[in-house]
Amino acid sequence: MCTQIFKEERGIILGTAFCFVHLSIQEFIAALYAHLFLDICKKSVFNQHESTEQENKNETMIDLLKTAVDKALESETGHLDLFLRFLLGLSLQTNRPLLRGLLTQQDNNDENYKEIVQYIKEKLEDKKMSPERSINLFYCLNELNDQTLVKEIQTQLREGSLSSADLSPAQWSAVAFVLLTSEEEMEEFDLQKFKKSDECLFRLMEVVKISKRALLNDCNLTDESCSNLAKALGSDNNLIEVNMSNNNLQDSGVKQLCIGLENITCKLETLELSNCDLTEESCSALASFLSSDSSSLRYLDLSNNDLKDSGIKLLSDGLKENCKLKKLRK
Repeated sequence: MCTQIFKEERGIILGTAFCFVHLSIQEFIAALYAHLFLDICKKSVFNQHESTEQENKNETMIDLLKTAVDKALESETGHLDLFLRFLLGLSLQTNRPLLRGLLTQQDNNDENYKEIVQYIKEKLEDKKMSPERSINLFYCLNELNDQTLVKEIQTQLREGSLSSADLSPAQWSAVAFVLLTSEEEMEEFDLQKFKKSDECLFRLMEVVKISKRALLNDCNLTDESCSNLAKALGSDNNLIEVNMSNNNLQDSGVKQLCIGLENITCKLETLELSNCDLTEESCSALASFLSSDSSSLRYLDLSNNDLKDSGIKLLSDGLKENCKLKKLRK
């Protein structure tokens, strides 16, 4: 078994060293340690350095699980996501017998299960939670064998009724989870099939990132969506075509969008911004992006905007330097 878990590395200075073949093993052992620490010390691994006043307080399994959920949500890097999934999985009654011989006490309290499931669902209703963190919470519910939200959304997806549905943040996150875990490859994401709003796009941004084409036109979007899309373009994504025409993006939105476009991870080739209430200010931001080495854009549509001659001149100056653009509509 050890030959499958560890790999041997040799170095001149350190000599022979061993490391995990896959980090998931490390996360599993960390989760197992957290269970053992609670069992032996009656304390959470997150509270090892408590004050003297709190030392005599025995912590329970539900205390550990809730703290782990909170800590994972606080992390911007997601470094506790996999650990949390393993921790929750090991807490299930069906899995506790596997730890017999390691744990001195077997916790068979069904109320713990119900309480942590409800706790996670309450967290999912937080409108400020990032799409990445909410998706991980659905993986956590999956570990706990709770499929209630997912099954509800799967029914609505089959019926095609989501474009007029007024869903909660948790339900929109469930839509994203279902689409992300689908076996079908996402070639195209069309926001009009869901709900035409900034909030809906934000909740489904992880789905947008794995798609090649994002059809976001005529969807009542504002500069808020540009800011969120810029973050998506600046992270790992598959997008090569984005249509945001006929939205009230304004110059502030395009300036935000350019931040994401300038990121080295952005491979966008087509961008449509027709009729988006843009002026020459947008031309200045776009000209700067088009002249940069990071630009991969081949087609840009700026038609039906109030760019004026001064804006066109700014664009022309940007096109003269290091521009890969093949077609421009203005």
